[in-house]
Amino acid sequence: MRLPNKIFRDYKKLLRLVNGGAVFAAIDTETTGLTPDTCRIIEIGAVLFDKTGVLGTFTSLINPGIALPSFTTELTHITDDMLSLSPPASSVLPAFIEFIGSAILVAHNAPFDLLFINKELERSGMPSMANKAVDTLNLSRWAYPSAKHHSLQYLAKAMGIDAENAHRASDDAKTCRKIFLRCLKDTESVQKK
Repeated sequence: MRLPNKIFRDYKKLLRLVNGGAVFAAIDTETTGLTPDTCRIIEIGAVLFDKTGVLGTFTSLINPGIALPSFTTELTHITDDMLSLSPPASSVLPAFIEFIGSAILVAHNAPFDLLFINKELERSGMPSMANKAVDTLNLSRWAYPSAKHHSLQYLAKAMGIDAENAHRASDDAKTCRKIFLRCLKDTESVQKK
């Protein structure tokens, strides 16, 4: 599946977008595995924000219609019992799409989340998202080229950001938002050139 979303590569424009009042949505998904064609989303979370702060949050468990692999439960602490009464992706995604609207998406390893969301939209007979996106994994590599690692949890710890409940979509989306803003703050002098 080709990714329809345009991923920002010109990081110097981001500060201007934030200061200009652009609305962003930090997003994250938890999944049954790593392959969108054969795996499913089990949780989706988003934090809508602009330069004034958080505008709203969205989170939902999603019943994938299949049993969870043990490694998924170990990583996320999400169980089959938790998902058994949760709605399917076809019921959750319309509300998610309405929530994010035309916001610029912010995700750590954005292609992963975007491919999964767009695959679930396709399965549900809905059009793919066309929102522009920022990949904080690549943004952090630009902002901190000498950093030893660039995982969400490593960056959060290095930046002193409390990353509670790692591998839960809503909490990872909140952490992603904070890392995005910190990357912009730490590269502000470069961005003004």
